[in-house]
Amino acid sequence: MTDTKGKVIGVNGNMVTVGIEGTVSMNEVAYIKVGGKNLKAEVIRIRSDRRSGHRASDWGNSAELQVYEMTRGIRIGDEVDFTGELLSVRLGPGLLQQIYDGLQNPLPELAEKCGFFLERGEYLYPLSQTAKWEFSPSVKAGDSVEAADSLGSVPEGIFSHQIMVPFNFYDTYKVKTIKPQGQYTVTETIAELEDSKGKVFPVSMNFEWPVKRPVSHYIQKLKPEKPMVTKSRIIDTFLPVALGGTYCIPGPFGAGKTVLQQVTSRNAEVDIVIIAACGERAGEVVETLKEFPELKDPRTGRSLMERTIIICNTSSMPVAAREASVYTAVTLAEYYRQMGLNILLLADSTSRWAQAMREMSGRLEEIPGEEAFPAYLESVIASFYERAGIVQLRNGKIGSVTIGGTVSPAGGNFEEPVTQATLKVVGAFHGLSRERSDARKYPAIHPLESWSKYTGIMDKKQTEYGRQVLFQGNDVAQMMKVVGEEGTSTEDYILYQKSEFLDSIYLQQNSFDPIDSAASVERQKYSFRLIFDILSAKLNIPGKEEARTYFNTLRQNFLDWNVSEWQSGQFKELESSIRGQLAAKKTGVEENAQDIVKNLEN
Repeated sequence: MTDTKGKVIGVNGNMVTVGIEGTVSMNEVAYIKVGGKNLKAEVIRIRSDRRSGHRASDWGNSAELQVYEMTRGIRIGDEVDFTGELLSVRLGPGLLQQIYDGLQNPLPELAEKCGFFLERGEYLYPLSQTAKWEFSPSVKAGDSVEAADSLGSVPEGIFSHQIMVPFNFYDTYKVKTIKPQGQYTVTETIAELEDSKGKVFPVSMNFEWPVKRPVSHYIQKLKPEKPMVTKSRIIDTFLPVALGGTYCIPGPFGAGKTVLQQVTSRNAEVDIVIIAACGERAGEVVETLKEFPELKDPRTGRSLMERTIIICNTSSMPVAAREASVYTAVTLAEYYRQMGLNILLLADSTSRWAQAMREMSGRLEEIPGEEAFPAYLESVIASFYERAGIVQLRNGKIGSVTIGGTVSPAGGNFEEPVTQATLKVVGAFHGLSRERSDARKYPAIHPLESWSKYTGIMDKKQTEYGRQVLFQGNDVAQMMKVVGEEGTSTEDYILYQKSEFLDSIYLQQNSFDPIDSAASVERQKYSFRLIFDILSAKLNIPGKEEARTYFNTLRQNFLDWNVSEWQSGQFKELESSIRGQLAAKKTGVEENAQDIVKNLEN
């Protein structure tokens, strides 16, 4: 704590105005003393007494604090202590498998201490202080090190957790002492570092870092180019996400945002998954907490939780904690990125985080922007997504943080401010459709409205041709609503059937089927090549009834093919049947696909 003291002079919801005696800084952490409890808060504005609007003549200045707890019981005159520190998280081994709240309190331990109803003002050490880790040094006495350089490692699950020089060490240091290989707790000193002035600093296996300060201890940021494989066909083929990239999933309530994120977290080819439930309904969060320990990790065959961190902040928790949960999650992601790992951060839902910002902005009496959101909404959202990226570290390793955020626009209106602000900064847009969700299409990503700026796993000309078929088939479908099927030519009707075929057998997946729920890159490429042959083929089908029968049979064979084990006897038998059906009706290749076919054959 610092010498600065304060007293409460005003309370407005989760914002408390404090008269201060001394100096404070923006984003400094303070504790409000209420009924024997210390409630954690953060300074969000500092004002002189002439501008504060409160009777603060006895105080030099006043500060406005957002409180991360329920403010019930706070009264005028309550004492406030200032720490001189920024809102920070503790980094070290033991973060994986943890379930934290937005302030990095371990919720299982908190529940064990407080019971079913968590008490406010209770703050626990986020890492186990008794667990011992097998430390192996990688430096020796006399070596020079800088911030984020590795001093050694400990095994954490399937990963080698690097014990790094704390990020807030800004000098070049000489290793004075280093512990030999052995078992130590996270609080024991494992090294002593001497700076250029001869001052010695003890270093343990954990340290703190401010959540709103990006970790930038790398040589350079690289352009995200390598696809992050999700094993979801519509994403990997048509709407790819790059490692180190950003994407958003806007959609109305009940359209499947949370389900899509959970499936992605299980199947995405990344090292660590961090889930930030920032303001989600308690029921959905509880479902996540129950399911994840039971989910089998395709990578290890063990529990998926072993390489997962969950930051849990439900809609019933104080709104200010939503902001903290988002920044806590991205800081943990950056920490593991410094070890050369690939991290996927899933934020659900950024709309509720934005609503918390709107509420606080209103209490601060700031000039509102569109729909009463703060005028700086876009810059805050951009600064969050900008913390994603693929980086080259000083040791030559490459690490990445990929951020995927869901947005819950009211009524599914993508024109609202949070969605629009997000679309300006992300690299891929996976828009969920109420119409497709109601039609039980999963995932309910709209293939015509969604887009991606990244390069996927498939030949771009093939995917563009597939999208062209979807657009043209949609045009025919809209025309048929007016003139009916009888007013449509057979050629157009076949085009419509091709687009429906592509939609039903490739863009949709059965998440309950162990095979179809996750399609490997090899299988996607193999399947789509055959689908492209069908889409680009000129078919000798004389009438609409014959076309309907032909594509219904073809569709069913393909659906059976999708759930067949890769390269099994059934797989090959169904493939042979499909190719036979195509050969029976194919008379050539559509003109606009001939160049693509020649390139594929070459």
